[in-house]
Amino acid sequence: TECVSGCVCPEGLFDDGRGGCVEQKDCPCIHNNELYSSGDKIKVECNTCTCQKGIWQCTDDVCYGTCAIYGSGHYNTFDGKFYDFDGSCEYVATQDFCGDKNSSGSFSIITENVPCGTTGVTCSKAIKMFLGVSDDSQYISIIKHVGDDVQYWNRTVGLYLVIEASNGVILIWDKKTSIFIKLSPDYKGKVCGLCGNFDDKANNDFTTRSGLQETNSLSFGNSWKQSPMCPDVTQEIKPCDLKPHRKSWAEKECSIIQSEVFKICHSKVDPLPFYEACVHDACSCDSGGDCECFCSAVAAYAQECIKAEACVFWRTPDIC
Repeated sequence: TECVSGCVCPEGLFDDGRGGCVEQKDCPCIHNNELYSSGDKIKVECNTCTCQKGIWQCTDDVCYGTCAIYGSGHYNTFDGKFYDFDGSCEYVATQDFCGDKNSSGSFSIITENVPCGTTGVTCSKAIKMFLGVSDDSQYISIIKHVGDDVQYWNRTVGLYLVIEASNGVILIWDKKTSIFIKLSPDYKGKVCGLCGNFDDKANNDFTTRSGLQETNSLSFGNSWKQSPMCPDVTQEIKPCDLKPHRKSWAEKECSIIQSEVFKICHSKVDPLPFYEACVHDACSCDSGGDCECFCSAVAAYAQECIKAEACVFWRTPDIC
């Protein structure tokens, strides 16, 4: 019904969807069910889109990809696939040593996951970033070698430690349980691990170490463990079913994600998977640190909102 010429408006004018009639050059554009006037600009990742005659005209810069690992086993891949995996071992988060065993690569990021709480869920306890060359062993072990090939810098930005390498890899860590990995567009389709393959297609992100496509997050996650001695994960843990007394508290606390506080972001980033992850974490963190688990889960949604150009000031003296 938006910007259609016809019985609503005089000939040559178009219904603008807001109850008015406008010339074609002033037709609004729609993004996430919101109307934008002609000339309005929005950011979509690293590109700017301008509304012109009812159509979005966008710059086509290639953007950095982001993978998030946070809370008790939540993953959001470079291509935006959301899943949970609770393995207790060291796993390849992402690396560019993929396919052929002799393929050359320049980095590998390993996450060490350990149980947190008593329900069996796991959190990332340590992160290892290897930069440089590999040797040719069966499990590709990467020699920690920072030489002329890859330089790196680290700095602290607010709550986060940021490590930036000259090969286009950025690691952002909140010094607790949230890790964000950013990769330059040069790595599109050339990486593998729990963060997926960064080829703009979420449906093939569950590619195992041996190159097979899986539909199940458990067999996919198990394939990326670093040590064959670690046990495989055989079932998905539902902490709120195991700790029903914590469920109502968890739902009440996490409702902030679906509340007015984040309203500006709801049309840009779907809050539901982040709300569900938050409830999962708030139920599972039952051995101290439950506020930290809740805060990390809300911060993960806030981070996605910032990427979508919706800044939300949600931290208060009472909340995180």
